[in-house]
Amino acid sequence: MLTKTATPTTITLWNGREIPRLGMGCWAIGGPFFAGDTPLGWGEVDDDESVEAIGRAIDLGIRFFDTASNYGAGHSEEVLGRAIGNRDDITVATKFGFATDPDTKQATGAFADEAFIRRSVETSLRRLKRDRLDLLQFHINDFPLEQSDAVFDVLEALRAEGKIDAFGWSTDSPDRAARHAGRQGYVSVQHTMNVFEPVPEMIAVIERQELISINRGPLAMGLLTGKFTADKAVGAKDVRGAALDWMVYFKDGRMAPEFAARLDAVRDLLTSGGCTLTQGALAWLWAKSPRTLPIPGFRTVAQVEENAGALEKGPLPADVMAGIDAALGRG
Repeated sequence: MLTKTATPTTITLWNGREIPRLGMGCWAIGGPFFAGDTPLGWGEVDDDESVEAIGRAIDLGIRFFDTASNYGAGHSEEVLGRAIGNRDDITVATKFGFATDPDTKQATGAFADEAFIRRSVETSLRRLKRDRLDLLQFHINDFPLEQSDAVFDVLEALRAEGKIDAFGWSTDSPDRAARHAGRQGYVSVQHTMNVFEPVPEMIAVIERQELISINRGPLAMGLLTGKFTADKAVGAKDVRGAALDWMVYFKDGRMAPEFAARLDAVRDLLTSGGCTLTQGALAWLWAKSPRTLPIPGFRTVAQVEENAGALEKGPLPADVMAGIDAALGRG
């Protein structure tokens, strides 16, 4: 049985706390929610299994969990609150910006005015059973740069009031990531990053500003687990089957052919040194920068164990990293 790693790969947070350099992303455990008929979740879930998986992650040393107020129309926060509550040895990050109706499980819009932000914070505190939010992240990826100043003024005020400990932006834009880096309390950027998308410009901003790189999509929405084949489709309530502009890894609910070819090109390299494909993909992220903190999603204990098992292996060696770049045609 997998046990807690004695000498894990670690990262130091903004508050000086040193934790294993792996978080758990809690989008999937929120269960289904929708924009009209378009699924935004990852399908049906078993809350008891989710709570057990969170407990197993904690047993294995994981101390960082990331969620959002809209995942499962708030259900993800509720499940995380049930499992963790106000434990002060665990860092909980959440996000705001997208409104949902918990009764209908429908998305109702995107908002960033002060009244909405403050209501969202109070709702998240209640659902998560926390006295304070460790990390609050602005969830609107492409929000206008100039208008974001007012949003982050509110976050500074909330920090001064003791409602939040720190804040960041969930965005894939390096310009947006850098905009508020001088503010006291701005500590992180959450962005897409994985073997297929190395985002060097974003990493340059993060390293220059000494921020934390929270990596969403570290397993390319499941492609880098190796469990998908060309003919395997996702379920009807799974966001990966939706026709969304940003859904690049899957087309019509199946693995996109161009990414299948890229996966074949790097599979052997990622699984060298005794890693599973999942573990190799996480180890690749650790090798790219000392500031990366991947947050793979999970729904089961087995997924948590496989993710956590990467910690004892550490970053991929330089020669393997170079081989992956060559295989993917990157200089």
